[in-house]
Amino acid sequence: MEAADALDAAALEQELLAAVAADEQRARENEAKLRALRQGVPSYEEFRNIVLASHLKPLEKKDKVEKRRKVLWNPCTSQAKAPQGSEVEIPQELEQLPATSAEFYRAWRRRLKSEKEKYQFLLALGGEALGRIFQADLGFGLLGDFLKVLAENICPEDRASVLQLLQSLSGTNRFGLNVDLLSRSEKESSRDLFGKLQNMGRGHWASAHPSSPASCEAEREGQLMATRLQKEAEEERMVMELMRCYQVS
Repeated sequence: MEAADALDAAALEQELLAAVAADEQRARENEAKLRALRQGVPSYEEFRNIVLASHLKPLEKKDKVEKRRKVLWNPCTSQAKAPQGSEVEIPQELEQLPATSAEFYRAWRRRLKSEKEKYQFLLALGGEALGRIFQADLGFGLLGDFLKVLAENICPEDRASVLQLLQSLSGTNRFGLNVDLLSRSEKESSRDLFGKLQNMGRGHWASAHPSSPASCEAEREGQLMATRLQKEAEEERMVMELMRCYQVS
C-alpha cells in the first residue's frame, strides 16, 4: 500500500505542476492579448506574434553560448532512410525530452533553431507523451506550428508516427477552438499535410503488395494479405476521422 500511495502522490504532484503551468500560460496569453488590443495592432499576424511571444524572457549568458552537438533522435527513421540520415544539430540540454508544458515551451520557442529539429523533436516525443503534456490545454498558436512543421517534413516512413501525433492532439482540451483559430496559411498546411498522408498511404500499400513468387505457400500469402488489408483499412479510417477533426475537406 505504501508503494501505491507513493506512486499516487507522484502522479498527483505531476498533474498539479502541469495544471499550474497551464494556468500561468493562460494568464500570460490573456495579458498579452489585452496589451495587443490596447496598442491597437493593425493586423491579426501582429496580434498573434505578441501572444506567441508572451512567455519569452530576456536571454541570459548561458543562453547565448550554449553547446550544440549532433544527436540521433529517431534511429528507426534513420535506418529506413539511410542515404539521407536523420541526424540534426540540437542543443545539448535537449537530450532530455520534456515532461511538462513549461519544459516543452522552453525547448520549442527558444532552443530548437530549425523546422527539421522541431520535426525530429515531435517524433522523438511521440503522440502519447505530447497528448499527456497538453491534455489540460494546447497553447495558442502551437497547433498551427505543429501542422506546418509536419507538413513540410513528413516522409512515408514516419506516416504512422505522424498519425499518432495528430490523433493525440485532437484529444486535448479546447482542440476545436484551436482549429477554429488557425490562420489561413496554417489551414493550408493542414490540407497539405493530410493530402500527403493520403498519397503516402496509397503509395505504401501499393508497393507492399508485390506479386508473389510461385513457390510461396498460398495459405501463408493469404494471411499476410488479409493482415495488410486490415491495417490499411484501419489507417485510412484514422485519416478520414482526423480530417473531420481538423476540418479538412
